[in-house]
Amino acid sequence: MAVKIRLRRMGAKKAPFYRVVVADSRYPRDGRFIEEVGYYNPLTNPAEVKLDAEKINKWLENGAQPTDTVRALLKKQNILQ
Repeated sequence: MAVKIRLRRMGAKKAPFYRVVVADSRYPRDGRFIEEVGYYNPLTNPAEVKLDAEKINKWLENGAQPTDTVRALLKKQNILQ
């Protein structure tokens, strides 16, 4: 099972809001997920990001791969070096 840490789109049309989730890579973008580990709101200035570093580190140690966008968010939050 290939596990990814990725964004799940929420919110209304033209007003995206994302939850950062851990999901099997075979599931659809907004489908089933294993665990929610944070959220990202790009509409606020500056963008609002809240991540649970403890849960994310646990998943990274167990082999979960972050997507490119999530990897950038993790680096901004100093969770990933």
